[in-house]
Amino acid sequence: MHTLILSITFSVMVSVFLKLARRCQVRIEQAIAMNYVTACALCLWLLRPPLESLGRQTPAGWALLGLLGVLLPTVFLIMAAAVRQAGIVLSDTAQRLSLIIPILAAFLVFHEALSGQKGLGILLALGALACLLRRPAGASAQSDAPAGGIASADGNATGASDLKGRLAWLTLLGVWAGYGTIDILFKQMARTGSGFTSTLLLSFALAAVLMGLWLLIRRTRWHARSLASGILLGALNFSNIYFYIRAHQTYPDNPTLVFAAMNIGVISIGTLVGAGLFRERLSRTNAVGIALALAAIVLLFPR
Repeated sequence: MHTLILSITFSVMVSVFLKLARRCQVRIEQAIAMNYVTACALCLWLLRPPLESLGRQTPAGWALLGLLGVLLPTVFLIMAAAVRQAGIVLSDTAQRLSLIIPILAAFLVFHEALSGQKGLGILLALGALACLLRRPAGASAQSDAPAGGIASADGNATGASDLKGRLAWLTLLGVWAGYGTIDILFKQMARTGSGFTSTLLLSFALAAVLMGLWLLIRRTRWHARSLASGILLGALNFSNIYFYIRAHQTYPDNPTLVFAAMNIGVISIGTLVGAGLFRERLSRTNAVGIALALAAIVLLFPR
């Protein structure tokens, strides 16, 4: 259970970092690029993957690391676009609702047995998600308005154009599908046993290269503070992913527990941290969501 708790903790710390980064004028794209470089270094130093076997991946291994290497930076860029086009609230909602994808995969792909208790746990988890994503009336209404004039001056949703409206929903769909797919790929990586270390290293390396190329194409002017912040982000992100994979290895026959506990745990603790550190409003509905989340995890935990 400690692997799951550590993964949730580091994931929340990543969210806190991203929230503080805006206030500290950190250029997120550059921090993300350095994050993958740092993750590669930590993977080499702490996990010591067998370097002589890096090029001897199975076809499935190459496909797995290729998908992860492309999706990790791509989904980040899609998330950034979704925040610009559709707003923070809808983007965060799309990310959390991606839980539905790995839960379906747990039964359809990984052939997990569905019991009555587990089914009730899933229903409670989805109910908790709905409660936790419910924002207090009027909270962040202005800051979360989609870019491009989707809300008019008199408060009526008019839409700047059909094209921008379609783009907003396409980015939200990309966030939903992207995060859900990444969860499934990490579960698949966990099934490779000790061999996951080399696949993880190559995935981080590919993500670093792609992110670096994207920044070079944009003729980015490098920012020392952002690059230095990326080292901290990389340490937090590496720890989050490492313990998430370990959690799947700890509960190989119960992927639903890991998928649900991770998503619900992160948003529950994130809600409490937001209320405690950033004085974000916590409604009664949010409190009910936290209670439902705890009940769901208890039901999903193997007896």
